[in-house]
Amino acid sequence: MEKKDNFNTQNQLDIELSEEIAEGIYSNLAIITHSNSEFIIDFVKILPGIPKGKVKSRIILTPQHAKRLLGALADNMKRFEDNFGEVENNNNPPGFPINFGGMTGQA
Repeated sequence: MEKKDNFNTQNQLDIELSEEIAEGIYSNLAIITHSNSEFIIDFVKILPGIPKGKVKSRIILTPQHAKRLLGALADNMKRFEDNFGEVENNNNPPGFPINFGGMTGQA
């Protein structure tokens, strides 16, 4: 069974969301790389005691979509913190080196 959600903009947009996708995928690390034409975000699940993390999902965006995502995340984080209080930003890096080559950022 599939669910349809509507997203209201100037023109109505129908978005289909299957039950499988609606369940979501857990990730506790995001690896971000980019080229001159795209941003790639790998969502990784790392478990204690397991030396190898696993990429659970990869999203490829144009730079324009990546910038819109950045703005949308900032806007939503502000609204979240206005309602529930400030989210503590733990800037400590993971306890192991992560470098998949190329230009990399972590979230």
